[in-house]
Amino acid sequence: MSEAAADEDAHEPIGSSPTHIASPQLRYEAKRAAIWVAVVGLALLFVYVSQSLLVIFGAMVFAAMLDGGARLVGRVLPIARSLRLVVVLLLVVAFFVWLSYFAGSQISQQAAQFPALVSEQLARLFAWLQSRGFAVSQSDMSSYAGNLVSGVGTVTRAIGGIFGSLATVFLIVIIGIYVAFEPRLYERAVAWLLPSATRADFYVTANRMGATMRRLMAGRLVGMFFEGVFTWIMLFAYGVPMAALLGILTGLLAFIPNLGALIAGILMVLVGFSGGTEMGLYTIFVYFLVQTFDGYVVIPLIAKKTVDLAPAMVLASQLIMGILFGVLGLFLADPLMAMIKVWLERRAEMNDRENPQAKAAHGA
Repeated sequence: MSEAAADEDAHEPIGSSPTHIASPQLRYEAKRAAIWVAVVGLALLFVYVSQSLLVIFGAMVFAAMLDGGARLVGRVLPIARSLRLVVVLLLVVAFFVWLSYFAGSQISQQAAQFPALVSEQLARLFAWLQSRGFAVSQSDMSSYAGNLVSGVGTVTRAIGGIFGSLATVFLIVIIGIYVAFEPRLYERAVAWLLPSATRADFYVTANRMGATMRRLMAGRLVGMFFEGVFTWIMLFAYGVPMAALLGILTGLLAFIPNLGALIAGILMVLVGFSGGTEMGLYTIFVYFLVQTFDGYVVIPLIAKKTVDLAPAMVLASQLIMGILFGVLGLFLADPLMAMIKVWLERRAEMNDRENPQAKAAHGA
């Protein structure tokens, strides 16, 4: 076959493709179906990689904490930002080294004795209830005690598990350090993926999210430090057993709004009554004193400069995140809700800007 004949055969019409949809209506419906399939596929992919996404978000939270610390150091030391970040990291490492060296063995011993002490106090509580005429059978006592001790053990193991899961902690710390040292690099990388017309709004939203996250984490750390240290001092002054462990648990659990304080209070009171009625009443007094001061002084001062979240919304997010992702999700539920609220507020601002009539009607 000559070359001319081959070219002629190549350009000869071959008819419609078997996948071609001739009907415009059917073609439109097929496109809609393809979009829905893509949405469902993306949702399934999101669920599949959700744990990794949560680790990345945890790294963003850690980066915000480092950035806030660097800004605070900058008020005292007028040095380059990278050097300020190094100072913050060295201070964090020094704190954990000190904690491990001076209190590590004592706290580990107290943690080993903790479940047995809680079990003993629960047995005494049920015996007291029986003596007051409450219909609590031996099987009920064993069941309730086992469940609560198991729950307490789960909480303590989970708190330790967050810091004991080396792979997760390593990823959060490393990614957070990279982002903290070069935040603009990653911000520009995300902006590059967006349409040019939306990049300016993205930068504004990202800056607001960063500022909100820094203030939220600063306030959370202040509350954790206050509750942990003040609880330890007051319990240690009265001679309450495991004062150091209770102080650390109270400080760590203070990172979880609402639920953390309740769990810390239950543990504190159970340990307090192991030393007698007076010590138990004293631990109740310490708990309410710390929570009252934190609720009426520390939190209001912090909330003025951070995002205001409804308590019911925070509890709902903690419930959902805790079920889906465990304790790590419980810890990160509040920051995630704060970021979602900032994003929704920015969307509302952009909608008002694009539709001034709706804004005027809303204002009226």
